[in-house]
Amino acid sequence: MYRVMLFPHDADVGDLRRALWAHRIGHRFTNEEEGQVLWLANPTQHDAMMQLLSRWQRGETLMSERRRLPAGGASLAIPFRQAPVTATALAVSLLVFALMWLLGDIVVAVLTIVPIGIANGGLAFGSLGDALATGQVWRLLSPAFLHFGWMHLIFNMMWLWYFGRQVEALHGPGRMLMILLVAGIGANLAQYATGTVLFGGMSGVDYALLGYVWLMSRRAPHSGFFVPQMLVVFMLGWMVFTMTDAAGAVGFGNVANEAHLGGLVVGLALGWYYSGRARRH
Repeated sequence: MYRVMLFPHDADVGDLRRALWAHRIGHRFTNEEEGQVLWLANPTQHDAMMQLLSRWQRGETLMSERRRLPAGGASLAIPFRQAPVTATALAVSLLVFALMWLLGDIVVAVLTIVPIGIANGGLAFGSLGDALATGQVWRLLSPAFLHFGWMHLIFNMMWLWYFGRQVEALHGPGRMLMILLVAGIGANLAQYATGTVLFGGMSGVDYALLGYVWLMSRRAPHSGFFVPQMLVVFMLGWMVFTMTDAAGAVGFGNVANEAHLGGLVVGLALGWYYSGRARRH
């Protein structure tokens, strides 16, 4: 990151920040003792940033009317324009959770990695191979949108939004969609390989995003990615904790640990590859 300018603590830089993100200029504002410091991720964007800064200092409008927040309920569309893939994944997860509450187990049976039915008074599970052969390819990804409780949903959506917006702002929706698909399918297959079929959640994708953002921030600091080191320690520590017997003793035993690990491996692999490309360029 490259230091660009110092602003007073009471300066309202909201419009400037929105304009910088709208122009895909990777940056950060940090609160220092002397004031707010603006940092630039990519030095090749210095001229573009300075042009926006000059316009902002002159009081000019930085965002066209098409990009400004519309009045009323239309403002709900803003997150979809800023991070469409992340917002869509979040919305689908919320919709699935609501349908589970309204329609019950039928939603779970449609979205689990293999078909589930009732036979001889008990649960009967189909095979993934048969499901794919009959065109049920959505089952490779759909368990990522299943959440079995409010806390499960809230935490997964919080990390999805935190990391996903950063990926889309700096690398675009296409990269975020690729991570979602590869990590979601990879995490689900990792969990299924252990013999588990009743599992779900976006946490495998969340751990992939963690690995991706962390490696980008460490190996290509000019890329603009940032994740607090303590957050990395917390999330990795939580993953290890849920693998222990102690987690079961306090009610956290039913966790898709292999999905977490599978997602993290995918995110680290993608982060290593793309951070290497960023360093070469």
